[in-house]
Amino acid sequence: MLRKVMTLPSGRIMKWAIVATWIALLVPAFMLAGNLSDVEKNDNSAWLPSSAEATKVLDQAKKFQPAETLPAIVIYDRPEGVTPADISKAQADAEAFKGIERVVGQPQGPLTSQDGKAIQTVVQVDDGNEGWDGAHKVVDEMTKIGERDANGLGFHVTGPAGYASDSITAFSGGGALGTITALVVVVILLFTYRSPLLPLLPLLTAGGALVTAEAVIYLLAKNAGLTVNTQTSLILTVLVFGAATDYALLLISRYREELRRHEDRHEAMAEALYRSSPAIIASAATVAVSLLVLLLATLNSTKGLGPACAIGILVGLLAMVTLMPALLVICGRWIFWPVKPSYGSVGTAKDSIWTRIGTAISSRPRIVWVGTALVLGVMAIGVMGLKADGIPSKGQFTNEPQAVVGEEIQSRHFPAGSGDPIYVVAKAASAEEVRTVLSGVPGIADVAAPMIKDGDVLVLGTLEDAPGSKAAMRTVEQARTAVHKIEGADARLGGSTAIALDTQQSAARDAKVIIPVVLIVVFLILALLLRAIVAPLLLMATVVLSFGAALGVSALVFNHVFDFAGADANFPLLVFVFLVALGIDYNIFLVTRVREEAQLHGTRQGARTGLSATGGVITSAGLVLAGTFAALGSLPLVFAAQLGFTVAFGVLLDTMIVRSVLVTAITVDADRWMWWPSKLFKHHDARQPPAGTSEPALLGAGS
Repeated sequence: MLRKVMTLPSGRIMKWAIVATWIALLVPAFMLAGNLSDVEKNDNSAWLPSSAEATKVLDQAKKFQPAETLPAIVIYDRPEGVTPADISKAQADAEAFKGIERVVGQPQGPLTSQDGKAIQTVVQVDDGNEGWDGAHKVVDEMTKIGERDANGLGFHVTGPAGYASDSITAFSGGGALGTITALVVVVILLFTYRSPLLPLLPLLTAGGALVTAEAVIYLLAKNAGLTVNTQTSLILTVLVFGAATDYALLLISRYREELRRHEDRHEAMAEALYRSSPAIIASAATVAVSLLVLLLATLNSTKGLGPACAIGILVGLLAMVTLMPALLVICGRWIFWPVKPSYGSVGTAKDSIWTRIGTAISSRPRIVWVGTALVLGVMAIGVMGLKADGIPSKGQFTNEPQAVVGEEIQSRHFPAGSGDPIYVVAKAASAEEVRTVLSGVPGIADVAAPMIKDGDVLVLGTLEDAPGSKAAMRTVEQARTAVHKIEGADARLGGSTAIALDTQQSAARDAKVIIPVVLIVVFLILALLLRAIVAPLLLMATVVLSFGAALGVSALVFNHVFDFAGADANFPLLVFVFLVALGIDYNIFLVTRVREEAQLHGTRQGARTGLSATGGVITSAGLVLAGTFAALGSLPLVFAAQLGFTVAFGVLLDTMIVRSVLVTAITVDADRWMWWPSKLFKHHDARQPPAGTSEPALLGAGS
């Protein structure tokens, strides 16, 4: 049945029907995908679960203020001291700010610093349920007002609204990211195939898959409550291009091989699909199911990322096993020009570098895999230096936007936490006690007079340290402990720093729950695919070791080369999911081929032949995926740079070392025990070639 299904895209009539169906599908998909940004939720509070304390405070505090607002902290500075004209301008600007749509209430200030060198005004901004986009529109209008007739007076907007505005500006590079990603794919495919025409087909197919996936995600976000943000969209872009192109590489390599055996290209494609589709489907299923495990997360941003990326993987898979083969068969052999695989020709896998590597490994496999594992273990030691406890606000960018500069100026002239207070909501009868207790917490610079309404009280406290910093989070933890002890107050503490703290704690919980589940799911998929227990356990061990090594090296690079202030709390979890799922991909590509060859020639020879046959295509696939994730570094965001570097490095490590050396050496050493307890375990190698020689690769997919 599988063979019959796989012949459909290569049918003489069906190939045209498939292309026509995709064209008809892409017309509405383009229109829907263009609206994806309309349903993105980029404000941090929307990412938290409803059970988080900071989320509950946001809901309770609505009765004290007309809308859920973000403070925009406006900072003016003149190093030689502000003048009366500067103060007058700040006062006039404050009045002008009130005329901006979505500015709420009366601005606080302007207030001149004690040293007379800076002025501060705090403006409350309603994002209009648009998150960062809404804040950006307001901040942009404020900036135009503030920079007008400044006469050398410095002007910056910082605080939560300022950072939201700069974040959306940084993320606006997503369009360029798509272009960079496409260029990376084209360059690597040109190098791989040495054909100016062939790379166009995977690129067009992956692009169509991305648009279709974005359309589906838009519909789910609009109608089914799926939480997506700009970060999700960016990761989706590189993941779909990278993974879908990987599937295309595997299919094309097998198709090119079959063209040498079949005169009719339709028959060649039918056989290529039949032979390669189990590995492609198993790989996509592993990645998709691993991503769906993120639904167990409490952070809405992480929970939404899982199904969104899983949709991208599945749509990419569908495109690569339907549209891609149809296009290849329509184009014919000339698409491989100038090196067309002619009928009856022989591949070059027998003399490839992977054949020589396999032969070298098979002579002393145990020494090879033990030594490789020890090196990877040493690399993993660096994990202890990973600072995944959140990134301070001013450390979120690889450049210095105005919010960062404004915060640095503010901290020199005003209390670091001014303008972005913490909120305590409690019963009105406890108002004075709450204020007294909050005032006694170390790290609280000032507590405002309580606001009482409808039986509740709102108390605002100013932090001594910068909002979102580690010191500020410690103060929030101490303050929460203190106000929670007030009997009958039912006190809860929120604010931007509390949101950051709850995000960090939720991410830590998510990692503890999701990582074991992902490992179990991947093991079950591998056991089902390989019909064995030993092989899945060994393969998972290699991928986990690879993940640890990649994270360890990345921590050293982040701390001592790039000097990043830290990493997001959910960074290790996302890296784990991507590297384990994608790393298993390459092991599936290799081991399914090894298993196929082992049935004919035994495991030891099968390992050498499998490496020789798949070495080239898996290396190319790894380069594509690493290149697409590395493209994230083009965005001026620390999170994007960290995720891009770690996944790219991890994929290359897995492709070049773990899969080609470690897995091959373990397979040769384990021999038939690799397949225990399947029938293949009982298969003894009837004939083994002498060391230093190898049989011809039956299927030169990596030539």
